[in-house]
Amino acid sequence: MNRRDMIRNGLTLGAGLAAGPQRLLAAPVDLSFPPDFVWGCATASYQIEGAVRADGRGPTNWDVFSHTPGRVANNDTGDVACDSYHRYAEDIALLKALGVKAYRMSIAWSRIFPDGRGKSNPKGVDYYNRVIDGLLAAGIQPYVTMFHWDLPQALPGGWQNRDTALAFADYAGFMAGKLSDRVHDFMTVNELRCFTDIGHLEGRHAPGLRLAPAQVNQVRHHGVLAHGLGVQAIRAHARPGTRVGIADNTTIHVPVIETPEHIAAARKATREKNAMFLTAIMEGRYIDEYLAQEGANAPKVQPGDMAAIGSSLDFVALNIYAPEWVRADAGPTGYAIVPHIASSPRMASPWLVVGPEVAYWGVRTVSELWKPKMLYISENGASADDPVTNGRIDDTDRVMYLRNYVGQFHRAVADGYPLKGYFLWSLMDNFEWADGYSKRFGIHYVDFATQKRIPKLSAAWYKEVISRNRLV
Repeated sequence: MNRRDMIRNGLTLGAGLAAGPQRLLAAPVDLSFPPDFVWGCATASYQIEGAVRADGRGPTNWDVFSHTPGRVANNDTGDVACDSYHRYAEDIALLKALGVKAYRMSIAWSRIFPDGRGKSNPKGVDYYNRVIDGLLAAGIQPYVTMFHWDLPQALPGGWQNRDTALAFADYAGFMAGKLSDRVHDFMTVNELRCFTDIGHLEGRHAPGLRLAPAQVNQVRHHGVLAHGLGVQAIRAHARPGTRVGIADNTTIHVPVIETPEHIAAARKATREKNAMFLTAIMEGRYIDEYLAQEGANAPKVQPGDMAAIGSSLDFVALNIYAPEWVRADAGPTGYAIVPHIASSPRMASPWLVVGPEVAYWGVRTVSELWKPKMLYISENGASADDPVTNGRIDDTDRVMYLRNYVGQFHRAVADGYPLKGYFLWSLMDNFEWADGYSKRFGIHYVDFATQKRIPKLSAAWYKEVISRNRLV
């Protein structure tokens, strides 16, 4: 009997206990995942590699930003990070010890094209060849993200310049041609909302700008255009059978109560609040509500842009962390967003409000709105304080977080939604952008003074999940 049948028949785990020992218990809910479910870990180039001046790598916007006093906590930089550029074999060993079969990594664009375009750098290509060959030798399949925020500084105007989208496509196609004999899954860009809005509207991330609404909308357009042109370029240069998707931190709206009216409100909110990002990608257009809302500030779109942006995807990958709660409302939108309050549960990062239901509703809502062929969770994880006691890091709070979120992903799989894999963020503590090294997301502790890696309790928990292929 599956979950839906149990609910329909009024059965729940433990049913009958109150009626005495003669009553039979309902069968326990099966917490296993499908046999082919992909378990992995994720990292990003600028956050772990370091070696910012090694082997011809060009400077990036994050090099400039992190070296600007006051921009990053404690004036930390990614100059060394986890030194994974030199220690990648050690990090592959960590992955192998966990038992993961997949690793989501990103390529530093400026290692391949130090100026963003033009002449390629063979030493950069060689480095990623070594990493990928090392992963495959360990039985780990690489899932490669082409852009995870570290933009070559030499590109004039950065994301304000439409030409950056064209340069990205050239780079993505070039690397797909180099790697697709061994890499079967590519993600174009990571978290559109972060490298556009946080960097160009809020100014908290590189390049640290606070632009006017029309300019922000144009940056957003260049971001989704880069994705779409990147999809086309990867398909043009990669081997047949290569799969292409995106890793997006879609803002997921969760119904305050699971009733039809609140579910409908949350679905509508998710579609409209992501109108400039995943909605545009999956529908190949900017929806009327968004264009009406932005008016004269709406992005300037050239012929062919939306066809490229709406290029068919083999999968959608979601970075899922915090929910936005939504209730049905009699106002013109039909929904109201319920704000987080001081008592809302959080992890160590103030923005990371804990709401495990977002895991289920992220998968379900994206599936029902746009019917992607496959879904992956490209990131999910949590920051924690991680004190070291007698050489141990017993991060029970992170285990609590992960167990609850993975449980909700299991619910989505059990309900038949096409979730095929999960990449835990992150393999190890790393450079956490504007928070520097003050926030730890890894399941391996990194002593940044010595670069020693130490497995946390959460690593042991995840290893057990993987080995049993079920929630534990």
